[in-house]
Amino acid sequence: MKNDRGAARKPKFDRPRRGMFRRKRVCRFCVDKVPFIDYKDVRMLIASIPERGKIQPRRLSGTCAPHQRKLQTAIKRARQLALIPYVTD
Repeated sequence: MKNDRGAARKPKFDRPRRGMFRRKRVCRFCVDKVPFIDYKDVRMLIASIPERGKIQPRRLSGTCAPHQRKLQTAIKRARQLALIPYVTD
């Protein structure tokens, strides 16, 4: 026997799309043409760390791969020197 429940529904490509258009994020370091990411620039690094203290991933922040690697290294160095906390309470 064939399952007829799906026969009355429209195909997926005929349905209107749900959700809003989301603009692709761009790397803020590429846009600002930052020569290097300094671990001593705490204000710049804090922007990449959400409230829980984790490093924000590329897909959320929009940072390109080379800058994400440099950012990650800078955050880890700043944490090691106690410029940035590891976690927040």
